[in-house]
Amino acid sequence: MERVKILIVEDDPAISDLIALNLEVAGYDRAQAFDSRTALLALEETRFDLVLLDIRIPGIDGLELVRLIRPSGIPVIFLTARNGLMDRVNGLKAGADDYIVKPFEAVELLARIEAVLRRSSGGREEAYRLDDVEIQLTERVVLKANKPVELTPKEYELLLLLIRNKNRALTREKILEVVWNFDYMGESRTVDMHIQKLRKKLEWTDKIKTVYKYGYRLEEDG
Repeated sequence: MERVKILIVEDDPAISDLIALNLEVAGYDRAQAFDSRTALLALEETRFDLVLLDIRIPGIDGLELVRLIRPSGIPVIFLTARNGLMDRVNGLKAGADDYIVKPFEAVELLARIEAVLRRSSGGREEAYRLDDVEIQLTERVVLKANKPVELTPKEYELLLLLIRNKNRALTREKILEVVWNFDYMGESRTVDMHIQKLRKKLEWTDKIKTVYKYGYRLEEDG
């Protein structure tokens, strides 16, 4: 499956890098622009599936930029510190598909991205498949050999993270950040317990590898 391409338009390098890191871990391709001019150049050169756009950026602001992006049909999510009611209304009226106020949790951002991408695809079913396991995103259903598998919400999010990053090693800390959010104070033992349950429910004892003193990696055969 071709990876989704997301353009981050954010003038604060620290925030932009943090978003980029989370997108990468979640399995998205991402590019960064720090002003409107660079963003427009990137949009001319590459077909992105989504734009994450700050309102206050050098050059023309995000409200003007979104009006230039809209004819392309690329969905836009505003990421902004402006949290007033009229700010939100004006942002959505300008053409944004969603509006997220800073600061935000990475899990919320990833969930909003998934929802916007699902809507922009026209509601078509999107699914991931690995061997005899299929994840139907729209229905939030997991099947193994065409039979439903009951997963808890965290087990489901963990499975999505692993399958979007198959063949890549993920640290326990990164898994905690993405699945349980940045402020989660639980120990890495939480990750180990959920991995054990996923292995058992999906019969993936050999497929989800333990990376010694690091974390886990979901491996695809072949």
